[in-house]
Amino acid sequence: MKRRIITYLLSFVVTTIAAQVKVESSISAVEMLVGQQVQLTVSATADENATVEFPKEAYFPQGVEFLGAIDIPDEVVEGGQVKHQRGYVLTSFEDTLYYIRPMVIKVNDQEYKTNQLALKVLTVDVDTTNYEEYFGPKDVQDNPFDWELDDWAEPFWMSVILLVFMALGYYLYLRLRDNKPVIARIRIVKRLLPHQKAMKAIEEIKAEHMVTAEDPKEYYTRLTEALRKYIEERYGFNAMEMTSSEIIDKLMSNDDPQMMDELRQLFQTADLVKFAKYSTLINENDANLVSAVDFINKTKIETPVNEQMVKPQLTAEEQRTKNSRIALKVSIGVVCFVCVVLFGYIAYCVYDLI
Repeated sequence: MKRRIITYLLSFVVTTIAAQVKVESSISAVEMLVGQQVQLTVSATADENATVEFPKEAYFPQGVEFLGAIDIPDEVVEGGQVKHQRGYVLTSFEDTLYYIRPMVIKVNDQEYKTNQLALKVLTVDVDTTNYEEYFGPKDVQDNPFDWELDDWAEPFWMSVILLVFMALGYYLYLRLRDNKPVIARIRIVKRLLPHQKAMKAIEEIKAEHMVTAEDPKEYYTRLTEALRKYIEERYGFNAMEMTSSEIIDKLMSNDDPQMMDELRQLFQTADLVKFAKYSTLINENDANLVSAVDFINKTKIETPVNEQMVKPQLTAEEQRTKNSRIALKVSIGVVCFVCVVLFGYIAYCVYDLI
């Protein structure tokens, strides 16, 4: 009894699974002419996780040729099932009616058969009674072009000249590519005012810690040089070639006598250090530096900063290279223009001859 129940249950399960699998086949055309092609499509609709195996090479009746298989993308149908498909390309060269037997498809290692199909191959009717209306193949035709030199000499030689100019243009391009350009960039230089130059020089002195250095001669030489350049640019006389006393005499028109006394003291100390090997103290150096900065700040004139355009000077070699590149560019332009004109003229001559 138990064995019979188990058998019924297994039969029920197998029947249920089989009911969920659907296989079918269709053909793109039931009739075709000799030599044409049709596509036979077989499909199996099953669960998404089902394993479907199509025959790699189907067996068809004699007279029907199998050309190859086509993989068709799967389709999702109602109920969440997937329709697996494959196409088979067929052809035939004999006019008759063919019956295509069912194909075997394996779904989860269980075999299913598709439906049977029919294919009618037709031929073209030929009227053999009026054979005079049919003509054989035509003979070899004469070349429609006339290759006599009188007609084609001009465009032929023009084509040769065009090739020569194209080769020349390519050669000039290679020369231009290998010849490195001369890049001369124009620089915009901001002109510093006299007091800005002097303060910059003093800042450099301070940055190098020359106030506390063991060599006061270099310190006072640079400090007085910065002051002399400032006085020369600010007041317009040649302070670089004058003695300290001459500079002070020129500046005596200044309304601040204390500032002039401090400046005189600075120049006198500098002269003693440079010519009499006078040794100064650190606080004395600091005081003279402050005097110089104070003199510059009190006598400076604020004017707008001028910008000067500085054009670089090219060397003779760079100038020759620049001229050579200009000549190459002009030559390439002329050659390209001639090539365009020649090509247009050749095209016109060929069109006129044809």
